[in-house]
Amino acid sequence: MTVYLRPALWLLPLSFLGVFYFYPLGAVLTYSLADVERTVSALEYLRDSYIFRTLTFTIWQACLSTILTLLVGLPGAYLIGTYRFRGKALLRTLTAIPFMMPTVVVASGFNALLGARGWINLGLMRALHLETPPLIVVNTLYAILLAHVFYNTTIVMRLVGDFWARLDPHLTQAARTLGATPWSTFTRITAPILGPAVLTAAILVFIFNFTSFGVILILGGPRFATLEVAIYRQTLNFFNMPLAALLCLIQLLCTLGLTFAYTRMAARISRPLRTQTAQTTQRKLRKWRTRLAAWVIIIGLLALLVAPLGALVVRSTFKLEADRAERGVLTTGFTLNYYRELFINRQQALFFITPIETIGISLKNALLTIVLSLGLGIPTAGMLARKTRLARWLDPIIMLPLGTSAVTLGFGFIIAFSRPPLNLRASPLLLPLAHTLVAFPFVIRSLLPAWQSIRPQLRHAAAVLGSSPARVWREIDLPLVGRAAIVAAAFAFTISLGEFGATALLSRPEFPTVPVAIYRYLSQPGALNYGQALALSTILMIFCGSGMLAIESLRFGHTGEI
Repeated sequence: MTVYLRPALWLLPLSFLGVFYFYPLGAVLTYSLADVERTVSALEYLRDSYIFRTLTFTIWQACLSTILTLLVGLPGAYLIGTYRFRGKALLRTLTAIPFMMPTVVVASGFNALLGARGWINLGLMRALHLETPPLIVVNTLYAILLAHVFYNTTIVMRLVGDFWARLDPHLTQAARTLGATPWSTFTRITAPILGPAVLTAAILVFIFNFTSFGVILILGGPRFATLEVAIYRQTLNFFNMPLAALLCLIQLLCTLGLTFAYTRMAARISRPLRTQTAQTTQRKLRKWRTRLAAWVIIIGLLALLVAPLGALVVRSTFKLEADRAERGVLTTGFTLNYYRELFINRQQALFFITPIETIGISLKNALLTIVLSLGLGIPTAGMLARKTRLARWLDPIIMLPLGTSAVTLGFGFIIAFSRPPLNLRASPLLLPLAHTLVAFPFVIRSLLPAWQSIRPQLRHAAAVLGSSPARVWREIDLPLVGRAAIVAAAFAFTISLGEFGATALLSRPEFPTVPVAIYRYLSQPGALNYGQALALSTILMIFCGSGMLAIESLRFGHTGEI
């Protein structure tokens, strides 16, 4: 790779972002401000109490969800960051799986556990001989908060726990030697040092909660709406494009500001005051009180993060029937009918897509997303790893899609690519391109540590021996980043399979993806539709869970990763 060719490689990711990120967002901005009269009308509507409540609720639920996530995640971060114990790697893997679960799967899991036909209500109805569910959780704020904690706890555990594991223990040991109590040592030394890591995790969790879509749409019901849900409803339900564009603009300004704050804080925690390896800082669980506390934390985390997914799997194989002999009593029985129904077109409609066919559609989109993501991500990560001045400037620009909501991106695609010069609305590549944009930051962060680990001496030695730049790239660089490329591919595959925000706006009726099909079945009445939604959710969970297991087993290193 010659010196003159290296800057040219930047044209690949910058062209992609220019066409499929900045151009759609520019179209949203232009559309929202093009007509002054229309904009004023939208602003007047914005003062309506419903829209004001939507804006307020978006911020309120994000703040409350972030606080609860910190309360749940910090004990887990302390356990993982300071102790060595058997099964720790398994615990990290199990707590990481929820982060990559599609929102429709999580919603189905909480429905199966806490819904009107969920296990808890069924147990209470049978025990108390009730005809109606006594516990109403779905379509309440509690369900939204639980789902957000379920999703984002692993972020706190990873970012704070990995930072905690690298702190120099001599700092606290010196304080204890000088007579400081454990509490004063924590408040005056450990907590201030951990502060940037905790704040970084809190900002990232707040971003994900602020841009929450599927959780609010499915678990919140019609009573609750964030900006994401309002954009979706104004676009598809009310066809109020000016107001949707204005809401996209407001959300975009908020999320980009939060992303900028996150990147600044993340840069701070990458270089703590003094660091050690985890092997030298972590200790064993020796005291019985410490072991008891560890067991309480582990059981609590598993109950929160594993129970909804387990309830989903079991509930998808059980059929409910009313006992005619005893009114108000429900009986359950094992069945695979819901899975068999995935293959059947009961309406015998010519254009009906069976649920199992949506899996094939989603897999095709995921494979295209992998090809596009790796084709863009491998050279881009290689350029970022060189740490040039240009790379430092372009790194935050490349990460911008991480802080942009998928619904906003989908709305931008509708405006930008439904007209010349790029009329891609009917193109089968539109969804893979949108999925690639969402997955691109994760792919970069998966590849970057591997690229940075390659010693420049290897390239220099190969060049001295007469290897061409292309041969150095092919025989040194690519083999060394091969494992990270598999992890990046797993990220792209999993994200594409479960992406719901942009897909809900962009998918065509004749080519529904699995998340869209699950949402449709959950929205329709009837036990058969509900059962098919659970069965389809279980299959999607298996695919995404397998991808996350591959990520955990193959990823390069642990520090600083989510």
